[in-house]
Amino acid sequence: MTSLHACFQSFDPDAFPQAAIAVSLGGSAHDVELPLHTHRKAQLVVALQGGVMCRTQDGLWMAPLGGGVWAPGGTPHSNRVTANGRVCMLFVEPDVPGLPDRCCTLSLSPMLIEMIRHLARQPTPDYAPGGHLDRIAQVVLEELRRTEIAALHLPIPASPALRRIAEALIETPGDRSTVGEWARRVAMSERTLTRLVVRETAMNFSRWRQQLQIVLALQRLSSGASVQSVAYDLGYESASAFITMFKATMGKPPAKYIAAADPRALDEA
Repeated sequence: MTSLHACFQSFDPDAFPQAAIAVSLGGSAHDVELPLHTHRKAQLVVALQGGVMCRTQDGLWMAPLGGGVWAPGGTPHSNRVTANGRVCMLFVEPDVPGLPDRCCTLSLSPMLIEMIRHLARQPTPDYAPGGHLDRIAQVVLEELRRTEIAALHLPIPASPALRRIAEALIETPGDRSTVGEWARRVAMSERTLTRLVVRETAMNFSRWRQQLQIVLALQRLSSGASVQSVAYDLGYESASAFITMFKATMGKPPAKYIAAADPRALDEA
């Protein structure tokens, strides 16, 4: 399994004409962030162990264990993999029809993940047209067209003021400042800030901040952090308050949500 940094120093997905190719990558003892980059092929990052967060100019997308983040070809993006994370990266030619035309988080079936891993295990992605691996790649693409988009996205607004707030909340997610306090920091009225958030994110400020907390919570929980430590980092007074928010938003308490993707199904062969 190739290290994340070594892969991006030596592997060029655009050098291969195949419709879909894959590579497996191993992480490190610490979070690893691949810097902003772009390539002609579209990219699906699949979290096999830990979590993956993809960042673009317009937002953050989170893929917990068993999920994937899709970035269309030509989209500048960076990927952050949690400590001791393992991922598969699937690269797809941009002219393949029926796939998402925007960044998103996808809910992946165990069968699809295993087929992507099978492609990634091959000694070279340069397989022959019409052969066994080519047929598997075509099934992978067909299954991708049928996958559901998951709501693990935080829009990052274009407004400089809102982008400043987003960056501050990403850096210090436990900051519980009110809308009025944030408005004063960016030199605008509370009413103006409230309207701006709704116009640019289609959420009110509270919901937007909560979505950020969900994205960051999943990243940390996927890396093995405890519910108690995540709740504390996000500024909750108790773990039970965080669990209540998480369950109301995601439909399951944190532990059950993370356990829903059975790690045994994703173990490295």
